[in-house]
Amino acid sequence: MVSVTHSIAKAGAEAAQFDLLAEGLSPESRERLAQAADFARALYVGHQLGTGELAWQHAVGMALVAASLKLDLDTRRAALLFAAADSLEQAVDKLTAEFGAPVAELVDGLRRLKDLQLVSGKNESAQSVKAQAEVLRKMLLAMSADIRVVLLRLASRTQTLRFLVDKPEAERDTVARESLDIYAPLANRIGVWQLKWELEDLSFRILEPDTYRHIAKLLDERRTERGQFIDEAIAQLQDKLAESGILAEVYGRPKHIYSIYSKMRAKHLEFSEVYDVRALRVLVGDVKGCYTVLGIVHHIWQPIPQEFDDYIVHPKGNNYQSLHTAVIGPGGRALEVQIRTHEMHRHAELGVAAHWRYKESVGQDAHYDDKIAWLRQLLSWRDEISDSSEWVRQFKRAALDDTIYVMTPQGRVLDLASGATPVDFAYRLHTDLGHRCRGAKVNGVLVPLNTPLQNGQTVEITTVRQGGPSRDWLQAGQGYLATSRARAKVRQWFTTQDEAETLAQGRAHVTREMQREGKTGASLDDLAHKLGHANADALFLAAARNEVGQRQLQAALRGEAEEAPAEPVIQTKRSKAGGSDSRVLIVGVDKLLTQLGRCCKPAPPDAIAGFITRGKGVSIHRLDCTHFRNMGTRNPERVVDAEWSEGAGAGADALYPADIVVEAQDRQGLLRDISEVLSREKINVTAVRTQSKQGSARMTFTIEVSGVVQLQRALKLIEEIGGVEDARRS
Repeated sequence: MVSVTHSIAKAGAEAAQFDLLAEGLSPESRERLAQAADFARALYVGHQLGTGELAWQHAVGMALVAASLKLDLDTRRAALLFAAADSLEQAVDKLTAEFGAPVAELVDGLRRLKDLQLVSGKNESAQSVKAQAEVLRKMLLAMSADIRVVLLRLASRTQTLRFLVDKPEAERDTVARESLDIYAPLANRIGVWQLKWELEDLSFRILEPDTYRHIAKLLDERRTERGQFIDEAIAQLQDKLAESGILAEVYGRPKHIYSIYSKMRAKHLEFSEVYDVRALRVLVGDVKGCYTVLGIVHHIWQPIPQEFDDYIVHPKGNNYQSLHTAVIGPGGRALEVQIRTHEMHRHAELGVAAHWRYKESVGQDAHYDDKIAWLRQLLSWRDEISDSSEWVRQFKRAALDDTIYVMTPQGRVLDLASGATPVDFAYRLHTDLGHRCRGAKVNGVLVPLNTPLQNGQTVEITTVRQGGPSRDWLQAGQGYLATSRARAKVRQWFTTQDEAETLAQGRAHVTREMQREGKTGASLDDLAHKLGHANADALFLAAARNEVGQRQLQAALRGEAEEAPAEPVIQTKRSKAGGSDSRVLIVGVDKLLTQLGRCCKPAPPDAIAGFITRGKGVSIHRLDCTHFRNMGTRNPERVVDAEWSEGAGAGADALYPADIVVEAQDRQGLLRDISEVLSREKINVTAVRTQSKQGSARMTFTIEVSGVVQLQRALKLIEEIGGVEDARRS
């Protein structure tokens, strides 16, 4: 094996740098890290990144961040090799052969993430950009089967900001804004606070240099004074704790510039009013010790009213626990003190407590939050698992949610339900794009429109200038649509087209009657008003649906009095259907009283059977009726075979009750539109029950049909009504 005295491990600064890169590694691991360093440095000769930074400089910076996070050897080697794909053909294969599959997979994961960026148009609202940033943060996690890829991405962004912070280039503002919107919250979310704070401070320094310098100057002017104050406060508190026999760790808690700025802006405070610019943290062995220390703190220094929070008795929603108090410390100056146990401190600092939930004002998904919490728990176990390969396997099991994240060719990220297709993607972007969609490319390759999309893919839609969706898209077995939003848009399009066709039919009918009566010059709107309709189009629709008959049109054109029809509504009528032994034959029995079961309401050609009741003859049920199966299980001797008589279900004289359920987006006129369908189909309605909640409507109708064929036709027509999501037999 090669000696550790590799090129990177030379005397002086490089040796010190390598010691930092290899901190905590065994001698054998140091050798393997040095091999990766030599390989990468030779590979990056003359290679400069888009920011102007040398690739080797960036690689070392990333690896140093990984070492500061105490990440494993493979992660540090992947940091050094982050840009190998730019200089090597078939990089994954070559890296696998040279350094092993785990390192190659980490480098490839970094390559896939590096092009993600926040895309916002000039006219997009702040809310839209914020939502896009949240989707992109989720996508970063969802695309990474190994959370170490995300940690390396954060390390890379931190190094980029370190390089850009003193550079004059205007492009750095975009990088800083993206870092503040995406990467700092992401670091906060997975509990890597040291990167969160640095990302925030560096981004803030680039975006608001004057404000940054102002706050930094205020801090610098008082740095010596503040340092003396903190030292004095620590000494005073430690003396009192020692007198009480309490073993505690006391130290000053640093306050970051962006954090100070955020508090000043959120609470409209002056710098002098930010109490925790001067702050102490006290760590003790148990909860009892926390309250003992609190008593001592309040004994030696005066508490500031309304500045005490007990997060031990009342933990925050993320299970964060600590005592927070603000007091008037030495010299009459405000001082914040946080008191917690060592266990509480590890819980907070290592990210097990989901600190981001109360820091970020975004909508929460409980399922997604649980997965994040599990990831952060695994992070906290990192130092406790002796077998690092087991830790990696645990991470790779952590799929984040059932949402996929795909990109437009411009780099905008969209979130879609798992299983979504290019057609769903098109409708997610714009309804008209979905209607005109005819083809799709995924990562530059033509694919069928019913291809399920995967995380991180770039989707490009091919369209025609004019046209509409295919009815095949609504066929569940074809797999073209996976989202209810897209299905609703397609149904709405066909409903509109059917209405246009109906309108044309009605116009022709009215025009024909006007010609017969010699009234071709009559005003159509006046004619519509005479017949009780708002305008000519409403009259045409009514004429096509036979709601305005020939006699009514003739009477209106002649100026004769004719009562206009009322607006169609659902009207319930007494049932015309009843039990009849002429419709059902009981096998082996002649002329036996029968009645149709009210629970399942069978109709021809449903498969049926009979159940002998006590005193009411035989009740007829569908074979799939749950109530019938339960009765038959308890009393099998009372079950008899039954079948429909010849001719049952033929003609309007044989009517059968049926229950149908309609689920739809609630809107004005929905009940009327369903009424029109049932009226056109000459279906009698005997009962209606409706329920609306949070924009959704559920309607149950009891209707009378001549058989299942008529029922299925009615359901199909109802499903084509705008806003209807499902219509089915109960």
